[in-house]
Amino acid sequence: MKNSAIVCEKRIYTETVTSHHHTHGQFLFPLHGSMDLKTAGHQVNLTPEYCFYLAPYTDHVFHSSEQNEFLVLDIPVRILPGSTNDMYEAMDAGWSAIKYLLTEEVKKASDSAALLNLTNYITNKLKTATPPSIEHINKNFKQRLSLEMLAQIENYHPAYYSKWFKNQTGKSVKEYINELRIEEARYMLIGTDWPITRIAGEMDFEIISSFTRWFVKNEGVSPHEFRNLKKR
Repeated sequence: MKNSAIVCEKRIYTETVTSHHHTHGQFLFPLHGSMDLKTAGHQVNLTPEYCFYLAPYTDHVFHSSEQNEFLVLDIPVRILPGSTNDMYEAMDAGWSAIKYLLTEEVKKASDSAALLNLTNYITNKLKTATPPSIEHINKNFKQRLSLEMLAQIENYHPAYYSKWFKNQTGKSVKEYINELRIEEARYMLIGTDWPITRIAGEMDFEIISSFTRWFVKNEGVSPHEFRNLKKR
């Protein structure tokens, strides 16, 4: 799909085992038949009693060994409410109504405004909890964190994790962690009377000169100068 377009259409899946990911979000609503679908967090036989949402960049493996037809909604990232997570949902009354309305939109194939309004409604139902590795960073950024360890939390290869992380946050892993660390260092310099040696230790620097070089690189002044400037 074009990254800027909402696409709602019926699709048929084959018995060929396929593995890929999308740069957009995707809802799958089985109309009849089923699909075997596997992601890092789910392994399901997707039937008409359920629907599935694939978040952008979710690696997934899928195939179908029977006749099938699916209603598929592709949602560009610009419409999604930030970072979204995969969802496997039972077709209750609410989701059944959504599937019916989407099916009607496929029949019309012309009213883009109505499809946009419906898609916006659907995106409000998406789960946007912080991914586990980013939550780990937010809680432990003062410590040394390796790319390999963070990738393992999400069950991703480190190279793929870097790409996924950039899509989630708009920053590289290094940039994201560094911003949290420098913000915390600034807070401790302004908001506490701790000696700089203690602040360096809190930020997991064993040598104060290393902390000073890092701070100067980011702020253009030494920690001591920064504290004096902000407390004037």
